[in-house]
Amino acid sequence: MAIADKLKELGIELPQPVAPVANYVPFVKTGQMLFISGQVSLGPDGLVRGRLGENMDLEAGQAAARLCGINLLAQAQAALGSLDKVVRVVKLGGFVNATGDFTDIPKVINGCSDLMVDVLGDAGRHARSAVACPVLPLGAAVEVDAVIEFA
Repeated sequence: MAIADKLKELGIELPQPVAPVANYVPFVKTGQMLFISGQVSLGPDGLVRGRLGENMDLEAGQAAARLCGINLLAQAQAALGSLDKVVRVVKLGGFVNATGDFTDIPKVINGCSDLMVDVLGDAGRHARSAVACPVLPLGAAVEVDAVIEFA
């Protein structure tokens, strides 16, 4: 099944890719690898801000991470012209705005990881890091970057 059809089946419409907010580019292609800059939890209703363990619960964090995944897919589509060129999501790096005692960081980033597998199947399975931060750019709840192999 074409990825565009899978997105439609899942009810996902990719947004316009987000422009950088500082001196960097949204993605870099080198060889058959695509490196996508961190995408924050920006959705149709604006930036999802908050801190896990303070004013956000696990489910809200997972939803924020899913938004990061949607933004990563939008950047990948812009870079490659079609998500059908994705061979594999190699690695995701997840950052969660969290209090020091919030320890479910990996569960939050599952919001993004699960999306990659739902959309890309086995090609969406990846290596991953998931870390907590005391603050993220613009007050975002979650940020995720990606490395993707393409054909």
